[in-house]
Amino acid sequence: MGVVGDRIGPARSRDRFLHGEPVESVEGSVRSAILSSWQRSRLLGLSPDQSELPFTPDFDPDGRLVRAARPVLDRLQSIFAGSRMNICLADGNGTVLERRFGEKSMVRQLAAIQSVPGFVFAEQVAGTNGIGLTLAERRLCQVYGAEHFAERSQSSACTAIPVRDQLNGHIEGVLCLGYPYTDADPALVPVVRKAAEAIERRLMEQSSARERGLLHAYLAAESRARSGEEAHNGYPIGMEELLQSELEQGDQMTLKEKATELMSSARRAAAEVPLSRGRRVTLVSRPVTSSSGVEGVVIEVLLPGEPERHAPAPGHTEAPARAPAAAAAPPPGPLARGAPADSTDGTDGTDGAVRGLVLVGEPEVGRYAVAARRRLELLAEASNRIGTTLDVSRTAWELAEIAVPRLADFVTVDMPEAVLRGEESPNPTTEMHRTVVHGIREDCPFYPVGEQISLRPTTPHMRCLATGQPVLEPDLKAAFGWIAQDPAHAELLLAHNIHSLITVPLLARGILLGIAGFYRSQDPAPYGDDDRSLAQELAARAALCIDNARRYTREHTLALSLQRSLLPRGLPEQDAVEVAHRYLPAEHGVGGDWFDVIPLSGTRVALLVGDVVGHGLHAAATMGRLRTAARNFAELELAPDELLTHLDNLMVRLDREEGGDGADGADGGDHPAAGIVGATFLYAVYDPTSQECTMARAGHPPPALVRSDGTVTFLDLPAGPPLGLGGLPFESVTFHLPENSQLVLFTDGLIEDRHRDIDLALDALRRVLAHPDRTPEETCRAVLDALAPEHPGDDIALLVARTHAVPRDRIAGWELPADPARVGDVRAAAVAQLSRWGLDESAFATELLLSELVTNAVRYGAGPIRVRLIRGRTLICEVHDTSSTAPRMRHAATTDEGGRGLFLVAQLAQAWGTRYTPEGKVIWAECALAAA
Repeated sequence: MGVVGDRIGPARSRDRFLHGEPVESVEGSVRSAILSSWQRSRLLGLSPDQSELPFTPDFDPDGRLVRAARPVLDRLQSIFAGSRMNICLADGNGTVLERRFGEKSMVRQLAAIQSVPGFVFAEQVAGTNGIGLTLAERRLCQVYGAEHFAERSQSSACTAIPVRDQLNGHIEGVLCLGYPYTDADPALVPVVRKAAEAIERRLMEQSSARERGLLHAYLAAESRARSGEEAHNGYPIGMEELLQSELEQGDQMTLKEKATELMSSARRAAAEVPLSRGRRVTLVSRPVTSSSGVEGVVIEVLLPGEPERHAPAPGHTEAPARAPAAAAAPPPGPLARGAPADSTDGTDGTDGAVRGLVLVGEPEVGRYAVAARRRLELLAEASNRIGTTLDVSRTAWELAEIAVPRLADFVTVDMPEAVLRGEESPNPTTEMHRTVVHGIREDCPFYPVGEQISLRPTTPHMRCLATGQPVLEPDLKAAFGWIAQDPAHAELLLAHNIHSLITVPLLARGILLGIAGFYRSQDPAPYGDDDRSLAQELAARAALCIDNARRYTREHTLALSLQRSLLPRGLPEQDAVEVAHRYLPAEHGVGGDWFDVIPLSGTRVALLVGDVVGHGLHAAATMGRLRTAARNFAELELAPDELLTHLDNLMVRLDREEGGDGADGADGGDHPAAGIVGATFLYAVYDPTSQECTMARAGHPPPALVRSDGTVTFLDLPAGPPLGLGGLPFESVTFHLPENSQLVLFTDGLIEDRHRDIDLALDALRRVLAHPDRTPEETCRAVLDALAPEHPGDDIALLVARTHAVPRDRIAGWELPADPARVGDVRAAAVAQLSRWGLDESAFATELLLSELVTNAVRYGAGPIRVRLIRGRTLICEVHDTSSTAPRMRHAATTDEGGRGLFLVAQLAQAWGTRYTPEGKVIWAECALAAA
């Protein structure tokens, strides 16, 4: 708080505000509640030079609030005796009812506006001041010096607190301590709090005294009636005797709840109440008036006479030892629900019945009790109905649906778009979008869903966002800050009888997620503090669920983005198969499904499909590691069963490193690390030169083969253990695939669903695939349309490959012994074949390359030697020998006679390598068809 001249508070900011300059950018200079009050005062057209306030001469100087507060005010006056403390008590409208002074001479020194009761200090007429701000904010407020709007109060400070009726929570008045700003002391806050609590206790004692008067009046009437007992039809028992009877606890609660509802109706009536075990009793309400004139209601229960009290209900068999003393059968001739009770002298009009007192009190107290119970019921129901999904928008709708119509007639929820995406908004006040509009009817002209909401600083919504506290506007016609946001729109809402508003921030874990607005139209009573507390509690529960949904959305989006980034972004060019694929993520929780297509040497292609157990970021990251490892092992030209063995060993090592074997986490806590549970995997290698496909699987569903005649077969492939178990073998199987057949690989999410038997799913898949004329793309679309669940619980990866075959006229081969003299014959035959293919331009490079490869095989390998040329997208040269010795390119010294052949091969070919076969090895090289 800065000091300028002889004034305390944000004097410079106030001057700038009064001159129309913005003050929001001045950091920490003005508290948000003060700035909002200044803005409302400006909207009301108030002048800081205004020296007159409305005066109300007909206020009640001896009302209920004043009577309760007088002893407390006397005590405060004695505490502050000798100081310049101005103690005042105002009512709920801001009218000062009584003043006390620390120095009696202050009465003569102060102006009438500050010393005489009857002046109104509501914010609407007096601007920013302690009483008015406390009524507007509905909480303890302190105003220092230049924070006052009026010039007359610039040298003063005050601390004010609302005084509430503890029964209904309504603000009955305001206790305010005014003093020179030089006397400001933090110790005043606990003093004024204790004083307000003392006044509230005395208000409660007044209510208790009224209820005691009603009870005395009832007992007096019963005493008079008992003196004429010969005319009395029932014998009254007290509530204690009733509760000590054999009524079960649930029955006692039911009686009290129904009695409270009868009391709140404030009329003479009767109601039949069903109890447990088929029993029924009757509650009767009748008026009673105390000696002081307080009007109330008495609720009595009518119990059957003694023989009937131990008789079971009609049609109900009960053990004799368990005959309840509280009326098993209904009394003879029970009164109908809501029927008027004719007795006014303490009798009930039922022969032989026994009456018991249940409740006595004022109808208003009954209404408060019923409202309190309904609020608790609403909160209990909200715990089950809010947060049923992990969708941000849906959770916001659930908040609106639970609040309408029991708390509000209309509910709006505004949230930043970033929150809907699962992120945190850096500036939520400027990014609000209408997310929910829900109400008792659809014709109310609220801003529609999707529209951006621009909030002015004076609105209750912006005050709510700035303070992080709910804001109550009991009368929207007088809420000038709300009206100033959009006068035309406000007029439309007021025309639809919307008259009261509560705005509540959606806060969770310190993050502002949005704002909820609760509007009332049908109930003519304005919102009160109890309604505000209920709205705040509902919003707090919803905000926590929304934040959980936001965090889940963020993790789901991250996992999905990670997984999509790890999946193939495009299919490689190759001639072996025509491929189409689909990936469908789970609705909740991204899994670890993936697929891949890897071109291999000799026009072959590898097809991969895998599924990591689990969901979320960990599963997606594990999938990425497995896919990378699988690609690396595939580049080594390993057989399918060997590749699965290497992946299995890798999973075991990763699992052990990450604590998946059950060891405690690295932090030494009680929770073990997540670890890797396992994965299923299918690996197939198709060779279009032989039309053979070799495959192996690790716990994965077998692929489907669609032949050209429409026959669909699920290949009989040994299952193998899932990856990660370790120590168990895998088995490869080779199948002949006719040309133009389709090989369909998929993950278990396609066929496994808790609402469908897996055999039925496989039959459905077989029917869908029985269309060989479809392209792979059409097959993918048809399969997902037929089998993918509407709300998939697991990821689905689908890979469809139509097989091609390399024509025989595009393959040339020769076999020769390990004789250096035969190398020239191979070169000549190869050149002649290239000429027949029309590749004369590639003849020189190919001749030189073959010469080096064959010479290398003759010198270091073992015969027989087979040479093969394949014309595809590239020209492929393969030299096969029966040796397992691996060739290695090295730097040859200047004195070495050899060692340069593989270097020449690497320079002439665009790719080269070695793959091993059961009979030996193959050294291969690929050359571009236009190679010179």
